[in-house]
Amino acid sequence: MTKRGPWKVIDSREVYRDPWIAVQIDDVIRPDGKPGTHSIIHLKPGVCVIVLDGDGHVHLTEEFHYAVGRVTLEGVSGGIDAGETALEAAKRELREELGIVASRWTELGCVDPFTAIVLSPTRLFLAEDLAFGETSHEGTEQIRRARMSLEDAITKLLASEITHGPTCVALLRVYHSRFTFSARMAPCER
Repeated sequence: MTKRGPWKVIDSREVYRDPWIAVQIDDVIRPDGKPGTHSIIHLKPGVCVIVLDGDGHVHLTEEFHYAVGRVTLEGVSGGIDAGETALEAAKRELREELGIVASRWTELGCVDPFTAIVLSPTRLFLAEDLAFGETSHEGTEQIRRARMSLEDAITKLLASEITHGPTCVALLRVYHSRFTFSARMAPCER
């Protein structure tokens, strides 16, 4: 038996796996002493990039996302491939999704988009000093670039027009770093 915080784990088993997710079910003794189960969905660790040009405009992706069933505005996002660093993944995703290469990168920390049953650490980045080229979309992607001022993006975030959690946090960190504070970011634990 192992402990996971106040929970006691009696047995743990993986019940599903594909290239993006794995589902784990644990037989547990809950904090109240009663037996139960707890599931954890492991999503591939990922990145989210906020692109800021020299005019103070952000470049977001506009794309239909199957799970939510609608078009969303987001930072450039994707999974970190095996053997790839978070920064390498961010650079690759930016080039593939928007055809942009950035020469200046700032790490903005890490977020856990979901904390109760999903494990999916996401590293956040700011990309600046941009060169524009051709995209290289995957077969599942139909992405359009949406350019707007940083202030307009924050307004859309506050109006729930931008709802992707990592994008919201990254936009707020960029906005605050530009206008209000400077904070040291803690490293992301995996």
